[in-house]
Amino acid sequence: MSVGGRWYGGRNRRPGAGDAESDSNWPRISVVIPILNEADNLRQVLPTIPAGYEIIAVDGGSRDESMAVVAELRPEATRLRQTRWGKGNALSCGFAAATGDVIVMFDADGSADAREIDAFVATLMTGADFAKGTRFAPGGGSVDITALRRLGNSGLTALANRLFGMHFTDLCYGYNAFWRDILPLLALPDCEPADAGTRWGDGFEIETVINCRVANAGLVIREVPSHEQHRLHGPSNLNAWRDGRRVLTTLIHEWRARDRTVRLSSAARHFTPAPQPTRPVADRHIPTLRAPHGHRDAV
Repeated sequence: MSVGGRWYGGRNRRPGAGDAESDSNWPRISVVIPILNEADNLRQVLPTIPAGYEIIAVDGGSRDESMAVVAELRPEATRLRQTRWGKGNALSCGFAAATGDVIVMFDADGSADAREIDAFVATLMTGADFAKGTRFAPGGGSVDITALRRLGNSGLTALANRLFGMHFTDLCYGYNAFWRDILPLLALPDCEPADAGTRWGDGFEIETVINCRVANAGLVIREVPSHEQHRLHGPSNLNAWRDGRRVLTTLIHEWRARDRTVRLSSAARHFTPAPQPTRPVADRHIPTLRAPHGHRDAV
């Protein structure tokens, strides 16, 4: 698949044998966590992220003790203040600061299970460029999604597949991982401060922007079944109608702006089941998150 005059595709990439931080050639992992008033959740989430993983905590102007909790529980973490506003800018700032071979996009609210990170990384190790989390493939699931959000996600996923010739099963799920060296192909917004307003990709639309650009670049995408848990504490930042309209606008914008010279490879068009982690998750001694009894997010 040609990108910018060169051939690019998935390959079995492993860190060099001399890398002191590698564990049997396991790549270095950077976990990027956008944070906005998540102190209570972080107290339960941070201990579940394996030691040795680089944590990039990006604060969006929290009014609680979120960053103090990060400093207390994971003092080795890189703590940043995002340069503009929105989840997209927070992720872009985190990506720019990451030094690992693999970047994992991870929410701070407890909905993502850190024990699944190994499955995402194992998928990349077998040749994928981008490991896309999905709640709706066999082996995945959600205890949090409402009927309205499920219906909207289904329609938006079908539209994305039609526009970009893909086979996504879950467009609107932000638990993903990818090799850091594909970042230049995604052309995400820079992290320079802006005097006024935000830039395209600074907001919630960033996840859809990434999915569209990965698809348009013809990179090798494989889906990873994932279980979405309840948000642990506090109100959800999701709004089904507002966020659905934003995703729809993003799909149309990215389709119109797509590079029509890129030819999707068969590997990019066809998803394969994710392999099991090459090292047992059970041996990682990662705590299990538990949501308060009966807790549910609003639509």
